[in-house]
Formats: sequence, C-alpha cells, structure tokens
Amino acid sequence: MHIAIVVFEGVDELDAIAPFEVFENARQAGADLSVTLCTLDAPGEITASHGLRIGIDDRLDDLDPDLLVVPGGQWGARGETGAWAEAERGDLPAAIACLQEAGVDLAAVCTGGMLLARAGVTDGRPATTHASARDELEASGAELADGRVVDDGDLVTAGGVTAGLDLAFHLVAREFGDEVAQRVATQMEYEPAEAVVP
Repeated sequence: MHIAIVVFEGVDELDAIAPFEVFENARQAGADLSVTLCTLDAPGEITASHGLRIGIDDRLDDLDPDLLVVPGGQWGARGETGAWAEAERGDLPAAIACLQEAGVDLAAVCTGGMLLARAGVTDGRPATTHASARDELEASGAELADGRVVDDGDLVTAGGVTAGLDLAFHLVAREFGDEVAQRVATQMEYEPAEAVVP
C-alpha cells in the first residue's frame, strides 16, 4: 500500500507529521506500505503553520497512492496560507476529487476534512473535523458524526490535530492488523483512542 500525505504552505505540523511517523513505524514493524510527503507544486520547501520548514521531494501528480491523507491547518485564520487558502484556490480540492473518482481511499486530519468537503467527497457521508469547523462541515453537506475518528470505508476523517495519531493507528490496525498497530503503539509509547465511529 502506498500512502501519500499532501502538504501545503501553512499546513499544521502535527496533522501531517504524526500520521507520517505512525505509518513509517508500521513499515518498520513489517507492514507492507510506503509513505510519502508530497505537494501539488514543484518539489521544494514549505513553511508549516508554526514555522517549521519541511523539504518536499515529490509531487502528488507523480505518485500513484492507494490512500491520500489530507492534513489541515489555519482554517480559521482565513489567510493566504493554510487549508482555507487551499480550499479557496481550488487546486487541491480538484485533485482530491480526481483521486477519489480514480478509486483512491481518502483520509483527513483536522480541517483537512474541510478540503475533502470542498472536493465534494463528504457530501451525504459521515465525517468529522476540528471542533472549530464542525458547523461548516455540516453545512457543506456532510453528515456530522461524533467520534475522534470516523471510518466510512474509503473515507476516514479525524477531529483536531492530535486525532491524526488515532486516525493513523486505526488505519494501520484496519489494513495490517492489530498486532502491527500494537507494536507501533509500544514503540511510540502511545495509547490510541478507541473512539472510532464505524
């Protein structure tokens, strides 16, 4: 399984890096997966929401992911960077919609769920996002669901920031088994939340 995590200027650091670390540890624990941080733009450096600079070597268009993870960040700021800015530009939601049509599974952390909503892929489906954007998610046409992680098969969403850890652990357990997920949890000294809504 190839997992792509798409990042952008103003992405929340933990939204992207927490799932990356869980998936990479799962690979080291024997899961047959690869995980790549990528961007829509040319490879280079992005600056995340708290100033962390992240070097990106891959473009989403050059990858063939089985799963796309979409982090959020800075939705409420309504600025020139972050998830809201990406939603307004429209390129990332368009790419998400194309990948969904091609059969790629989608996952979102925090206000990455709002990017999925802008892509139209949460319409009529159970989903969640950061508490500050839940009303907007519901207004977009999603069925707002309570739960730290909401699993609707090929669409998995998580609440705010740290819920990305739980989303990644859930996906590892779902795709590669509880034993692999437990080995990763032990390695990372983390107890994943049980709050998954099927």
